[in-house]
Amino acid sequence: MKIYRVGVVGTGFVGKIHIETIRRLGNAEVVAVADKLNVEVAAAEMSVPNHFDDYRQMIDTMNLDIIHICTPNDSHFEIAMYALEKGVHIMCEKPLATSTQEARELVEKAEETGLVFALNYHNRFYPMTHHMRNIIRDGELGEIFSITGTYTQDWLLYNTDYNWRLISDESGKTRVVADIGSHWMDLVEYVSGHKITDVCADFTIIHPTRKKPTKSVETFVVGELDESDYEDIPINTEDCASVLFRFDNGAKGSAFFSQVIAGKSVDIDVLIGGYKKSAQWRSEDCNKLAIGNKDSFSETLEKGYATVHPDSRSIVAYPIGHLEGFPDAFKQCFRQVYESIGNPNSVRDYADVKDGLHAMVLCEKIFESDQKQQWVKLY
Repeated sequence: MKIYRVGVVGTGFVGKIHIETIRRLGNAEVVAVADKLNVEVAAAEMSVPNHFDDYRQMIDTMNLDIIHICTPNDSHFEIAMYALEKGVHIMCEKPLATSTQEARELVEKAEETGLVFALNYHNRFYPMTHHMRNIIRDGELGEIFSITGTYTQDWLLYNTDYNWRLISDESGKTRVVADIGSHWMDLVEYVSGHKITDVCADFTIIHPTRKKPTKSVETFVVGELDESDYEDIPINTEDCASVLFRFDNGAKGSAFFSQVIAGKSVDIDVLIGGYKKSAQWRSEDCNKLAIGNKDSFSETLEKGYATVHPDSRSIVAYPIGHLEGFPDAFKQCFRQVYESIGNPNSVRDYADVKDGLHAMVLCEKIFESDQKQQWVKLY
């Protein structure tokens, strides 16, 4: 069995999750990490044998099969382009880049090289979202006419909550839409089988000025800082986004995305209405799927080998009653990506570089819609 040589760029919160998940696959070894800050400490903590402060040196010297890009958004393009030029496959955290022009260049380069280029839209890989896709494909819900939901968090509720994602120069024009809304939109397009064609958006910034710590603070880590440890920073990215959608089959939809709703750590809600039944999935109870019926009892399906669609059984790792969550969705996504490197004809449920471009177009058009306060077509 081939053991893939893996390099991870970025050793923060997400980078460490990638390293842990790669090791669960059984056919991959993290041979090196690269980061500009504290990379030697991170490598020691994660027991990675090689570390670099320049990703180029890592790619040039470590004979890698694939890299995982887990860095801030504004670095994705240059890292991915360098990897493609060096013949290295890519697993990238979203977004693909910070502009659609950069995204198109990556699509062209990936097609030219024939390399695997995947985006980690991991919500496709919960057993019950995968099951939802298959029963919709089979017509169990009937024709889809309604796609609604939310993605809410609270980690940026206070004006003293700060992260690089707040600044458009580092994260891109949108923040909430690109950071979490993109996950919701990718998921609903994937499970419904229908693409978004038009958008109408309205943004809100609840803290026009935030207090940026002058000391280093990791994402999702709460620390005690004094008033003197902050500086005031103007904010130009949205805290909340309300978006209306039109889909290619005529279905209508709406969603609310926010990172400032108290008590919501990660709450993704998807409700899909069809002419026969409805289906609802929530990340807070991710091993279950609610099926709504009008003339008989409604159902709650629990994840298990015997309860999911036959085409979703490969996504189920443990028997019914044994919960599978966030890291397991990462694992199933990575597993398919690595299988496709060795077998071009393998199943590919994961998002690829073209899906990454589509997500960039969505975010760009939603931003444009908010600026114009009107409906905008995607293409």
